Amino acid sequence: MPSSNEKKTEDIKPDRTLDAIGLYCPEPIFRTKEEIEKIEKGQVLEILADDPAAEEDITRWAKRTGNQLLKLEKEGRTLRFLVKKLK
Repeated sequence: MPSSNEKKTEDIKPDRTLDAIGLYCPEPIFRTKEEIEKIEKGQVLEILADDPAAEEDITRWAKRTGNQLLKLEKEGRTLRFLVKKLK
């Protein structure tokens, strides 16, 4: 259970949103790299995608680049990621 000063993932408001719906590998990951550069350290990027490969690609990318995957939601074919920029 989060302490009172920690934000729950439901309460996180992204600082920027990337709509990658309709884009297929490798485009969502390229766009994610571009968008993460546009936000400040500590801010959150929301990524929306419907490419089945995006789940693994973005999860691995976040780990490899030292950013934090805060949340991954699936609703039908749509994936929603919240990634916090740590570097």
